[in-house]
Amino acid sequence: MCDRGAVVTGIDASAGMLEQARRRLGDDADLRVADLADPLLFPDGAFDDVVASLVLHYLQDWGPTPAELRRVLAPGGRLIASVEHPFANSLGQCLAGQETNYFQTRNRTEEWTMGGQTAQLSFWDRPLHAMTEAFTAAGFRISVISEPPALPSAQDLAPEQSV
Repeated sequence: MCDRGAVVTGIDASAGMLEQARRRLGDDADLRVADLADPLLFPDGAFDDVVASLVLHYLQDWGPTPAELRRVLAPGGRLIASVEHPFANSLGQCLAGQETNYFQTRNRTEEWTMGGQTAQLSFWDRPLHAMTEAFTAAGFRISVISEPPALPSAQDLAPEQSV
C-alpha cells in the first residue's frame, strides 16, 4: 500500500501484531498501540478509509466504537469491516452440544494455540441485526453486506446442512 502512495496508519492492542505489520509495511506506516474500545487519538475526519477486519468481535459494547470510527472518517469516507458470520458461531455451538441463543449477545471463550503458545481468547457474539443497528446508530449508511460461500470442505463437517 505504502509503495503505491497510500498513507497508512494502523492500530492494534498488541505490540507484537504491530511489529508484524511493520515488517510488511516498512517504516513509513504510522503504527500505534491502541484499544478500539477507547477513544481514538486522531482528529475528526483524519481518514479517507477505515478498515476494521475481524476485530469488532473482541468488544463487548459496540456503541462507542462505530461512533469513533465515524468521527475519524472524512466526509464521504468509507468503513470496510469484516466480522465472523454471526450464525456460524451459533451453529458451531449447537453442533458441539452447547446451548445457544442466536438473538442474544453472548461471550464465547476459545483456547487457541499459536506459535507453540496457548491462549484463552474471549469473543462477543451478537446477531446480525445488532451489528447493523450499531453502525446505523453511529450514522453509517450500509451499502453492502456480503457473505462469501462456505468452503467445499465445510460439507464434511456438517453433512446434513446444505452449504
